[in-house]
Amino acid sequence: MATRPPVTMPKLSRRSRFLLILAGIVVLALLLGARLLDTYIDWLWFGEVGARSVFTTVLLTRVALFFATGLLVGGLLAISLVIAYRTRPVFVPVSGADDPLARYRSLVVSRVRLFGIGIPVVAGLIAGASGQADWERVQLFFNGTNFGQTDPEFGLDIGFYAFSLPFYGWLLGWLFVAIVVAFLGALAAHYLFGGVRLAGRGGQISGPARVQLSVTIGLFVLLKAVEYFLDRYYLMLSDRNEPLFTGATYTDLNAVLPAKWILLCISVFVAVAFFVGAFLRNVQLPAIALVLLILSGVLVGWAFPAVLEQFQVRPNAIEKEAESIQRNMEATRYAFDLRDVDYREYAGKSEATPAEVRADQGTIPNIRLLDPSVLEPTFTQRVGRENFYGFSEKLDIDRYEVGGKTQDYIVATKEIKTSGLVENQRTWINRHLRYTHGNGFVAAPANTIDRALADADSEGGYPVAGTSDTQNPTGAHGIRVDEPRIYYGELTTDYAIVGGEPGKAPGEYDSANKSDYIYQGNGGVPIDNWINRLVFAAKEGERNILFSDAISDGSRIMYNRDPRDRVRKVAPWLTVDGDPYPAVIDGRIKWIVDGYTTISNFPYSQQTQIDDATQDTLAGVARQQSRTVNYIRNSVKATVDAFDGNVDLYTANEDDPVLKAWASVFPGIVKPSSEISPELRKHFRYPEDMFKIQRQLLTKYHVQKPTDFYSTETFWDVPADPTKGGANDPNNEATNQPAYYLLAQIPGQDQATFQLTSPLTPLRRQYLAAWVSVSSDPGTYGDMTVLRLPTEIGAGQQVEGPVQVQNRFQSDPRVARERTLFNNPQIDVIYGNLLTLPVAGGFLYVEPVYIRQKNENSFPQLARVLVSYGGKIGFDATLKGALDQVFGEGAGQAATGPEQGGNPPIPEPGDDPDQQVTPPADGQQQQPPADGAQLSPDAQAAATDMANAYKALMDARRNGDFAAEGRALAQLDAAYQRYSQAGTGGG
Repeated sequence: MATRPPVTMPKLSRRSRFLLILAGIVVLALLLGARLLDTYIDWLWFGEVGARSVFTTVLLTRVALFFATGLLVGGLLAISLVIAYRTRPVFVPVSGADDPLARYRSLVVSRVRLFGIGIPVVAGLIAGASGQADWERVQLFFNGTNFGQTDPEFGLDIGFYAFSLPFYGWLLGWLFVAIVVAFLGALAAHYLFGGVRLAGRGGQISGPARVQLSVTIGLFVLLKAVEYFLDRYYLMLSDRNEPLFTGATYTDLNAVLPAKWILLCISVFVAVAFFVGAFLRNVQLPAIALVLLILSGVLVGWAFPAVLEQFQVRPNAIEKEAESIQRNMEATRYAFDLRDVDYREYAGKSEATPAEVRADQGTIPNIRLLDPSVLEPTFTQRVGRENFYGFSEKLDIDRYEVGGKTQDYIVATKEIKTSGLVENQRTWINRHLRYTHGNGFVAAPANTIDRALADADSEGGYPVAGTSDTQNPTGAHGIRVDEPRIYYGELTTDYAIVGGEPGKAPGEYDSANKSDYIYQGNGGVPIDNWINRLVFAAKEGERNILFSDAISDGSRIMYNRDPRDRVRKVAPWLTVDGDPYPAVIDGRIKWIVDGYTTISNFPYSQQTQIDDATQDTLAGVARQQSRTVNYIRNSVKATVDAFDGNVDLYTANEDDPVLKAWASVFPGIVKPSSEISPELRKHFRYPEDMFKIQRQLLTKYHVQKPTDFYSTETFWDVPADPTKGGANDPNNEATNQPAYYLLAQIPGQDQATFQLTSPLTPLRRQYLAAWVSVSSDPGTYGDMTVLRLPTEIGAGQQVEGPVQVQNRFQSDPRVARERTLFNNPQIDVIYGNLLTLPVAGGFLYVEPVYIRQKNENSFPQLARVLVSYGGKIGFDATLKGALDQVFGEGAGQAATGPEQGGNPPIPEPGDDPDQQVTPPADGQQQQPPADGAQLSPDAQAAATDMANAYKALMDARRNGDFAAEGRALAQLDAAYQRYSQAGTGGG
């Protein structure tokens, strides 16, 4: 037996050891430095918003899990290596002088502590880095509560599935990993030291190696038995019959469930066989047991369920799956809050008279002509003023009570938009210290447009947008804003440095009359000390932060300024709605953000892909991440102060067990609903993403009978958006029509309410099947109503759906006669949202049509209104005219009133200047000159140009020349801008 002298590692000099240690420190600093920097910056930020307990709870949980999983995997591996090393053979045969194992064996023996400790530590570090990410699952296990609802098969509370089962599965998974790693470590060690040899027939294995490896395999099989036990509960989430329904099927309950018990018992027997075989020096017994486990897994776990499914269930599926479908229907309605839907039968067909339409004082007067997804360029050009102000791509809709009347408004905040700075404005000081905030809350009545650019009796033109800012706190139609500055918003993605000592700070641009404003709020993190300056200079890679004299005592740095990001960081367990919206609450602008609590393991509830369910054609909103859920509640309403960034979370659903669990994890973070002020509650909207998910599920779960559910013949569909995709918008693939906020009075209501609505069509058909609405009013918040159309209507009497109505619009002879409007190369035509409104027993469709010149600075203006009711089409420049065409003369009077009267017409030349009244560009009413005041020469010239442009506009409309109409509109707007800026002369 040949042996070789041991190979030893060369000894390192003191200088070499020092250099190696230094290199290790540098590498560690490079690896951990950025993470430590981010951790400190997060610690400062959480202190700013008063949520440092969230930071410490998450951090400590992650650290604990890091060490727990690291010790589990690394510790078992270390024990396994120690046992293998201590039970190694005394004499190790070598195959020859060039035996490769001898070299490695000598190396390990000479550095046994290094390898014995280093390998488990590395394995533990890798395991810990992976395990710490599951902090949410662990916290929910320790803080979970009961749902008060049990599953229909085992009778266990849903809290077991929501909070306990995921943790057990997670823990079992890490035990599997630890056992496998320990087995591989032991196998490698025994092979290295000769306990396991491949030479000879079938190889050879030493007694200690056989004992250790057999016991380890036995432990693995024993864990497999535990897995079979838990698998019984996971059957409640079976996807065997997806996409029809989720949950345990007939096959699962009658074949798979018994198979799990059988396999569990066999696994215990196999594990015992391995334990016994380890000490009896008998490898045949565990081998036979292992083969038995594999065969039983194939025959009992796979073949038997497959045979039952094929020959007994599929031929009788409606009968066999009825119970499972019923369970799925009940669980899904509970999990997605669809149990209390008010289904009402609705004729959908009516021959309304002008008198009936005029009598409708809830819906018709509030018909929304402004599309918030279209008008951002209009707001930017007419209200934005300075180039560094901007608006979100999609504006928002909310309601306000002004002068005792509730009105829905298109609302927006005039935010800072540093990307709009021109080249000479893009210095570091301008971007981060001077242009730091927006200024103004903008509102435009949703059913009102500026008549100054159309006929005297026309509704066409621009939004009547008013701005409440530092110069005019009530400019937004009387909506008072005491603090209109906006430091936190959807466009503020860059950091800003504010505050500081007057004289040192450069001063922030506040308005045209004030450019030396110094921030006095509490937002941001102090940056007036050298430590923080150094940290943020390193974080942003900006040396100016470190050396600028403009940063002085009292300076603060603002970051993480997007409202959604701030809510997500304060409550990382929430799924945040994609569309925050601004509201004026007690004189301050606050962003309202909806938060959802979700789980994905509610027994029998339908698994729903949240990103697919919330996807539609609406641009300018954040998309949900790809994730599957089968339980959701809008449990939290969050607000973010636009001035100081304060984040407040309020309980919106006190009965939600998931919220209760998280409130136990982070006590005090979510305030009780009793702290919601009445003013704030009045501006709560039912969240869009929640509604879209419920809408998607309603297409199936309005069905009451399992047999009808299985046949799918009475399912509905969410209609495609007829104004997007295809020829109308080749850059946007046709997808779901968005849901629309409306102020309307639906059947059964005694007054108009603010609600979120959507039509629904039959499965793969285009006519109307139902109309769903959910209330946002405080007294009826969350009440969902479905108007269900008769199913027995013949094909010739079906109520047209949105796509059919849009096709009828485009093929109407009057629209065809004005085809130049839609094909003119100088003009873009934009179809606004197609609204579906229940009116007088039928459905009224209203669609605004906007036009925009094809040049860089143009913006949309309302040109036409399309109306459909009972197959009749109205097409006019005004809503009044379109309604009269459909219902008869006088019907449109219901749509005209003080709130839709717009502004007086532009005066013709020669009118008395003292009597001239013109609307300002931002929609605020401008009073005529005081007695004795005269228009300045510039104003008089602008008024003459307005009159000439107005005459050209009327001529173009009479001649049907829409290219000339577009040019005249641009000339009229330019003349009006000059008129607004000229003012009056002396009297």
